[in-house]
Amino acid sequence: MEQEKLVLQEMTEAELAWIADYWLGSAPDYLLSLGVDLSKLPPRAALLDMLSTQIRLPDAEKSSLALIARLNGQPIGHCNVNNIRFGATADLHLHLWQAEHRRQGHGARMVWAALPIFFQRLQLQSIHCAPYALNAAPNRTLEKLGFVMVKRHVTVLSALSFAQEVCQYEMTRARHATLAESFRLTQNS
Repeated sequence: MEQEKLVLQEMTEAELAWIADYWLGSAPDYLLSLGVDLSKLPPRAALLDMLSTQIRLPDAEKSSLALIARLNGQPIGHCNVNNIRFGATADLHLHLWQAEHRRQGHGARMVWAALPIFFQRLQLQSIHCAPYALNAAPNRTLEKLGFVMVKRHVTVLSALSFAQEVCQYEMTRARHATLAESFRLTQNS
């Protein structure tokens, strides 16, 4: 069976509405399962303005960079980093917009495809991801991809989050390069 084609591209201003629709149109129960404090969701105009500003900044000045995922040409989600410290580190996030695209391996493929882009463009040495500890899917995905769990702790993860227990994972640039090379060697043998 042929694998569906998944492509990641930098988000454009024309695509901003998709992310706003995801955050402001998702079911409250789903957003709560991600650790989102619904009272902290910004108005649509503020969200679009923030995203638009980030698109226009040079990479060295960005605090966020988003990639849109297309499956067989259709947009299905986004993978982004925020809290960027150019040349050092950033925090990774992954969102599949519709339930029918979840639990099919697309998230793992999106993260794996996004990592080299984020490492290169932002000259990062490490990427961290801290999913809600009670949300099993992203924790399994990160472990499967070779992220190392650094710690489990309670925090308010972002401006949209409530206090929650998270599992903090890390992927270093060197570890990613080693894993990518091992994967290439396995595929060529």
